[in-house]
Amino acid sequence: RKMRRLTATDDAVAEALAVLRAGGLVAHATETCYGLACDVRNVRAVERLFLVKRRPLDQPVSALFSSVAEAKNYVEWNEEAEKLAVGHLPGPLTLILPLKTDAPERLYPTPNGGAAIGVRVSSLPLALSLVRLFGSPVSTTSANLHGLPNPYAPEEIERQFAGAAYTPDLLLDSGHLPETAPSTAIDLLEARKKTVRRQGSIPA
Repeated sequence: RKMRRLTATDDAVAEALAVLRAGGLVAHATETCYGLACDVRNVRAVERLFLVKRRPLDQPVSALFSSVAEAKNYVEWNEEAEKLAVGHLPGPLTLILPLKTDAPERLYPTPNGGAAIGVRVSSLPLALSLVRLFGSPVSTTSANLHGLPNPYAPEEIERQFAGAAYTPDLLLDSGHLPETAPSTAIDLLEARKKTVRRQGSIPA
């Protein structure tokens, strides 16, 4: 199937929600670069995400939550996470935390599951409304083929996936995004210990 490209209007967002509910993949703008969303509770959708991106199975994707409050239902929150969230969320920060065993639903950071997930709350209204309207977390990972540059324009995504056997289903076109660094990723899996996994736009 060919990737469809729609200008990011309310109607296009409604279309994107239908794609996500059907287990499909949607490329959309975030406050960093274009990202790829799928239903992170749906293992088939996550398998497809890894297939489309050609992403190694040992590299988990993060999840986009509608709020910090929603994220707390799914991950073991801690003091350090609270401090960082108060200062920087919503915004370009990823907090890697253990998944709760009693979460409302299981999330799949990889097709094989996983014990932890990166928590993102986007400050871009489009990304935020997409996950809010969807009603549960979606994956968030850059909308590129593994190893290729992060895309900041719809044309770059189309170029990378031209001729690919598997592509995202829908591209929400928000035009050219400013080229900013990715989110800063901080591993908080060990109590009272912060490990910077990726230095991004927020100084660690």
